[in-house]
Formats: sequence, C-alpha cells, structure tokens
Amino acid sequence: MLRKFAKGAAFADPAPEVPLCVIGDVHGCLPLLEQMLAQVPQDHQVVLAGDYVDRGEQSAGLLRFLSARPDLTCLMGNHEDMLLRFLQNPARDGGRWIRNGGLQTLASFGICGARPQMSADELRSCRDRLQAAMGEDLIAWIAGLETSLLSGTVLVAHAGADPGTAADAQQDGTLLWGHREFFRTPRRDGVWVVHGHTIVSTPAAERGRIAVDTGAYATGTLSAVCLDGSAPRFLSVPAQPA
Repeated sequence: MLRKFAKGAAFADPAPEVPLCVIGDVHGCLPLLEQMLAQVPQDHQVVLAGDYVDRGEQSAGLLRFLSARPDLTCLMGNHEDMLLRFLQNPARDGGRWIRNGGLQTLASFGICGARPQMSADELRSCRDRLQAAMGEDLIAWIAGLETSLLSGTVLVAHAGADPGTAADAQQDGTLLWGHREFFRTPRRDGVWVVHGHTIVSTPAAERGRIAVDTGAYATGTLSAVCLDGSAPRFLSVPAQPA
C-alpha cells in the first residue's frame, strides 16, 4: 500500500530487511518488558528504542537484564546519555540528570541520600558510589550502545531524525535528543522513522513516523510495533480492555 501524506511525500508500508519488533521507552519497568517479550513473534528481531533508566523503580535490574541478553538490540536514549555525562562530570552535568529521573536510578542501585539539589561535592560522592555499584562492565555496555538501526526502509532511533539528512548520515545528538523539524517535515526518501522519547497516548504510524513511547513508567502501558513489510502492527502490555 502507498501512503500519501504531503505534497511530494509518499511512503509504502515500512519494509525492514528482516522482521522487526521495536519496543518503546521502558524507563525501569522491568516486569512490563518481560511481559512484552513474551508477546513478540519469534521470527522478529527485537529492538529497544532507548531510555532504560530513570523515572521507573527498577533501572538497575533492567540494565542488568538487558546487558545479559545479546539477542536483543538495544539503542541508546537521551537518559542513558545523561547518565554517562553524570558519570564523566557530575558537578557540571549531574543536576540535569538528577532532576530528570536520576534519583530513581540512584535508589535502584542502593545509593541513598541523594536530593534534587546537591553541591558539587555531593554529586561527586554520588557518582563515585554509583560507579562502584554499577561496575565497569555495565558502564561499558551502556557507553557502547548504538544510536540507531537502519534496516531496509526503517530507521529506528530514540528521538527521531533530521528529515533533511540521509538516514545513514544522522548526527548522534539528533538521534538522542530530536530535531526541530522532525514532527513538521515529512521525509522525502520513503524511510520510516520508528522512535520513542515523545510520549503518545497510543502508538501510531503516520507521515513516515512511528511513535511507540506510551509512558510506561507513568501509564503502566508499554508499547511496541511489529514490522514485516505489511502494515505496522502494534502491541501493548498490559493488554487494554476490549
């Protein structure tokens, strides 16, 4: 089917090289992810669109779960980026992370006493304790995450993409934090962009964009999209009442 969205913009159904199931932002909701994985078709490659830490209560358990699953393709989100920046320079970058869910991540690793407003010395102390709790291997796993996956006519990235730049030439910062034209300008190359980052009430595919972040930590609903060359098919857990 050919979908026409705007003058000069038309998209066939998304056609990845292999069947994909892309899961939206998990944010520390490990039980929901386990429920979702049980629903994914066995022939689909599972891709997670980033934001595993912060806001939810089980960031530590979720990171350990994902890092032990090489069969899952995990992309980086802006919350992983903020976490890494906190580890590198807590005095400069810690406040932003703390105010955007870092408190929950610290608590999940057993780091007590953190507050929304802390001095540089307090932030450095939290960083040192978090580094010890996480361990080098887990930190390296996060730092090694890719920012996108391109498969056929499907680009998966946490926060979308620059519609004026080729899918394989995007800047990491754009993929992690978004682009001002992403929601206003349709792509002209027929590539569908599957993304999280921006919470939607229901997952949806329109104008070459597929949104799968339904705010699991706040709504209790984790969503995903299955792509196999036909029309996108959405999954949500817990299952919504009929």
